[in-house]
Amino acid sequence: MPRYEFRCRACGDTFEVNRPMAAAGEPANCPQGHADTVKLLSAVAVTGRGGAAGGAQTPAAGGCCGGACGC
Repeated sequence: MPRYEFRCRACGDTFEVNRPMAAAGEPANCPQGHADTVKLLSAVAVTGRGGAAGGAQTPAAGGCCGGACGC
């Protein structure tokens, strides 16, 4: 289940809420009971086995062509 991060405008507390994606836009009360909260934008990085985007292999070291062309 996805976890969403919120910040309370009244007390400044940052907290997380686990809820289904269908309920992602619903408001959340802070643990202190305040209703004036805002959902924060979270950045997530996902990498494949090779660490490159799309699962592509990382080029070999030694120049732009892997060292074979002499450029």
